[in-house]
Amino acid sequence: MDEHLIKSLLHQLKEGKLDIEDAISRLKNLPYEDLGFAMVDHHRQLRTGCPETIFSEGKTPEQIRGIVERMLDKNANIMATRADRNVYEALQDLGPNVHYHEAARIVVISQQVIPKTKSTILVITAGTSDIPIAEEAAVTAETMGNRVERLFDVGVAGIHRLLSNKHKIDTANVVVIVAGMDGALPSVVAGLTDKPVIAVPTSIGYGASFGGLAALLTMLNSCANGVTVVNIDNGYGAGYSASVINGIAEKALRNSETG
Repeated sequence: MDEHLIKSLLHQLKEGKLDIEDAISRLKNLPYEDLGFAMVDHHRQLRTGCPETIFSEGKTPEQIRGIVERMLDKNANIMATRADRNVYEALQDLGPNVHYHEAARIVVISQQVIPKTKSTILVITAGTSDIPIAEEAAVTAETMGNRVERLFDVGVAGIHRLLSNKHKIDTANVVVIVAGMDGALPSVVAGLTDKPVIAVPTSIGYGASFGGLAALLTMLNSCANGVTVVNIDNGYGAGYSASVINGIAEKALRNSETG
């Protein structure tokens, strides 16, 4: 239940359109609802501005559907990450606005229209193999109401590809960089911009990459300033963090425009 719905409920109670028992019934699932196999956090959107996201790995399609059905009652936009087609097929009949972003492995159920930000998040990949994690970051940020641009396959092995697109970095508000192998791209980009850089190491690479550990350590040891690193393959975390940063800047922009 979001802030708008709570205010509406309280106004109805004040005006006598709703009795106390009905109000208690509607509020009883705050802050969470126990489904036996899951504790659904309905209060998260009120606290953080974004509803709880369903991590699909390890859950059955039936469990995911059960969680989604309870969240639908709260009129929230819903994301199920790391979702395969079986998850999508279990959810697709729940309404007209169920969309499966296959590259990102995210099911999005849209119930509210969120105005897009004026400022932009730029998602960059070093290679084409990094695109699935980049799409997870991009779709997450878009679902949270951000304007997102993509720049793929511009790694350090052909640095001219990145430099010829520097104008995209300059016009972005936050930059998310997804890279495997040696993980060097975030350091390069951070040395070219004054924007926050969120680095995402991926598990892409040959044996000595140790499933993304080499890229993670490279990014953590970046000599460039302003690089923040999320966990291996954590596109969702990067997209969420970029959205929070972009949201702060967006509020400052609106305040300056209103004087």
